[in-house]
Amino acid sequence: MGRADKGIILTTGSFTLDAKKEARRDGVPPIEIIDGTKLTEMFEHLELGLKPKKEYEVDYAFFEDFKK
Repeated sequence: MGRADKGIILTTGSFTLDAKKEARRDGVPPIEIIDGTKLTEMFEHLELGLKPKKEYEVDYAFFEDFKK
């Protein structure tokens, strides 16, 4: 507990259950914790440093009739 209204901790890994409980402990300002999974989702949602890519998969069954 200090002078901050809120805290944030980022990791590319994950947080233990105890760390998650501590981040929401009553009586102190909340600490937002962002693990690797959530961080990746945030980057994807904001397209931060990413370029969307469209992929296609060939449907070989569609072309079977044309082989005859």
